[in-house]
Amino acid sequence: QVQLVESGGGSVQAGGSLRLSCAASGRTVSVYSMGWFRQAPGREREIVASISWSGGNTYYTDSVKGRFTVSRDRAKFTVYLQMNRVKPEDTGVYYCAASRAPEITIPATTYSDDDYWGQGTQVTVSS
Repeated sequence: QVQLVESGGGSVQAGGSLRLSCAASGRTVSVYSMGWFRQAPGREREIVASISWSGGNTYYTDSVKGRFTVSRDRAKFTVYLQMNRVKPEDTGVYYCAASRAPEITIPATTYSDDDYWGQGTQVTVSS
């Protein structure tokens, strides 16, 4: 089993920045892509960003391209989401996910319930 613990959420004004972290522990050898999802009130959970096991390839949903950056430190089993120029529509609970699909270079864009998920951290952006 793998445990994921997110940190770094909070409240920020529009235009500001936040950095989320997600630390993995346990059987981390089974973790490949890692990603960030968010769920706004009344909306479905959506993928925000994903990064390949190698760290060399990333995926972003259109609404965050150019503003958010996903990165990972494999030695620390940690993935980060740097959020810049945030907007009120970025508000939501942000979840970290780790894929068990054995893909090294291509970041996963879908994560299933069988993958690993964190408990989530709240991000609130005020206008």
